[in-house]
Amino acid sequence: MEKKPQFSGPRRPAGGSRPRPGQRGRGGDRRNDPYATNEHIRAREVRLVGDNVEQGVYPIAQALKIAERQQLDLVEISPTAEPPVCRVIDYQKFLYQQKKRQKEQKQKAAKVVVKEIRFGPQTDDHDYNFKLKHAQGFLREGSKVKAYVFFRGRSILFKEQGEVLLLRFANDLEELGKVEMMPVLEGKRMSIMIAPLKVAPKKEKPADKPRGDEKAAAPAGEDAEKKEVSEES
Repeated sequence: MEKKPQFSGPRRPAGGSRPRPGQRGRGGDRRNDPYATNEHIRAREVRLVGDNVEQGVYPIAQALKIAERQQLDLVEISPTAEPPVCRVIDYQKFLYQQKKRQKEQKQKAAKVVVKEIRFGPQTDDHDYNFKLKHAQGFLREGSKVKAYVFFRGRSILFKEQGEVLLLRFANDLEELGKVEMMPVLEGKRMSIMIAPLKVAPKKEKPADKPRGDEKAAAPAGEDAEKKEVSEES
């Protein structure tokens, strides 16, 4: 006699319960996830921040319940703090805000321009002064200057002269730039890096006002002259 299959009721879909709105499930590949969230936070207690949250230190279980009541995520934003700082927020919204902020910072960051100036180990004064003027112009416009001495063949024997030349160059530019990298020999090149100085805007001096005692001195002198005239008369 054939046995009929027995059904114990409707089956649940594999993978467990469905994550709450705004929350991430426990599974999935989290290797590239920049922040620990919800049950993946390992601290026993956390400092809670966020909107509509009473800030303070909470046990992790209580912090998770607070986030769950608001149907939001618990995101560990500062794992190295004591205790770690967590924010109650929609995790996807949080990631979007972080990416937007990073994009804005990149756009605001000025691109650094590096101008190169080449010397020989036995550069004469005329050539040196010509290149010094170019470097001064580069620094004034906000560019960095990378000066280097190139040694050909046996001229590497004059590497000490090259170092002296670069240090002299940096010294002549000290009013416009500061040395970021001292002379370094790399292969047949010895180079130095000079960055422009940030010049503070000049403050306008207030106009000199006549002092009170000077004003008072004038009438006193006039009175003295009048007195002498009256005595003579």
